[in-house]
Order: sequence, then structure tokens, then C-alpha cells
Amino acid sequence: MDVRWEEAGWERLTGRAGRRRLPVWDCTVGLVVGDESVLLIDPGSCVREGARVRAEAERLTGRRVTHIAFTHGHFDHVLGGPAFADAEFYGAVGLERLLATPTGREELRESAVRHGLDAAEAAGAVDLVPAPKHLVSGEWTLELGGVQVLLANVGPAHSQHDLTVLVPGEREVVFCGDLVEESGEPQAGSDAVPGQWPAALDRLLSLGGDDALYVPGHGAVVDAAFVRAQRDTLAARFGVSRA
Repeated sequence: MDVRWEEAGWERLTGRAGRRRLPVWDCTVGLVVGDESVLLIDPGSCVREGARVRAEAERLTGRRVTHIAFTHGHFDHVLGGPAFADAEFYGAVGLERLLATPTGREELRESAVRHGLDAAEAAGAVDLVPAPKHLVSGEWTLELGGVQVLLANVGPAHSQHDLTVLVPGEREVVFCGDLVEESGEPQAGSDAVPGQWPAALDRLLSLGGDDALYVPGHGAVVDAAFVRAQRDTLAARFGVSRA
């Protein structure tokens, strides 16, 4: 156990990677520490929360967060983004349109308020949230110094723009976004593509392998067996043939 991380409310997963479960929506924020750069995955649900995450991450690493990856475009995963305006932003191709258009921003604001975020906070964050400039259509290797992180576009599935982050190390860590949920049943909203969700999890498993740590968008860290079981449950739920 890394006492310094644990005392700050973070879970150290490997020498390079850790995560924090944020309050209210139990959303996971991931952190990958390179020798030269720091990547943060899903910066929280509002600017206030993002600023707190940034302060904690920079205190733990001793330097600023240089890269942000959005696993998808739901409010609890992106609206902390304005607190990292000087970082480089990455997302699945198409996410930039969702975050940059008036229609997409209004849908994001409405979703945040509907789920309980203060209306003024939601509006302020939506106005400022950066659209990713680095767009992943297949796979993208991100060099952080001493560690190469793989960004993989495996959707659409849970959303139209699902991105996963794979971190090599003594044990590979896979940040799944909401493709995998442990603390509740996976949610399929109006932007989900249920028929492709099991295949996205097959892709996730092929990238991570049997021995990886899989970090859900919500809930405790799981193993490959959990992901396979959730894949099968989703296939049955949505009537997707496994043949």
C-alpha cells in the first residue's frame, strides 16, 4: 500500500497507475504517472470537482497534469475538464462534435441537471468544457516518458464515443469507462448502441488479457472473469447472439 496515495483518498494500482472514486456518482478518475508527463482519465463532474482532483493529482505526482483522456462524453466524466484547460485532451473521434456543438452542449447540461448537478454549475462547466483535439479512431500510443499508454477506441457501445486506456506494468491496468460497471447494472441511455456492446467488451478483453486489472467507470476494480460475465449478461439483456 502506498500510504501517501491512500491517505489522499486514492488507490495505487501499480507503480505507474492509480485511481480515485469520486463522491456522489461514484465516478472513477484515473491517473498515470510518466517520467515526463502525467495523464488523467475522466476529470470529474464539474469545474469545482475537477479543480480538487487536479490539486490532489499534482500534489501526489509533484508536477502538473499534462494530458486528459475522456472515456466518453457523459457529464460525470467530462465536466471537470475546464480545470485542466492547459492540458492536451484526447477522446474518441466524434466526441469533439458532441462537446463543441450547441445541441450537444445543451444535451450535456440537461443530463447533468437531471442527475442532480446544480444548474449554475452545470451551465458554467458546459460553456467551458474543452473538446478534445486529439481524436482516436483506432488506437493511439501516448508516450509519457518511461511508459507508453495505449488509447483504444472500442465503441460505440455504452455511448457513441467509448475510449479505453491501457497502461502496461507489472500488471496491465485497463481503464474501461462505463463499458464496465461494478457498483450497479451497466446503464444504456439514448446514446448507447446495445447491439455492439458485447463486441466492445470482447475487444477490451483481447487488449487487456486475462491477468489485467480492469477499472470500471463506477465501482471496484475487477478482473477479466467479471468483464466476461458482464459481457454475457449484456448479450442476454439485449438479445445479442454470441455465435
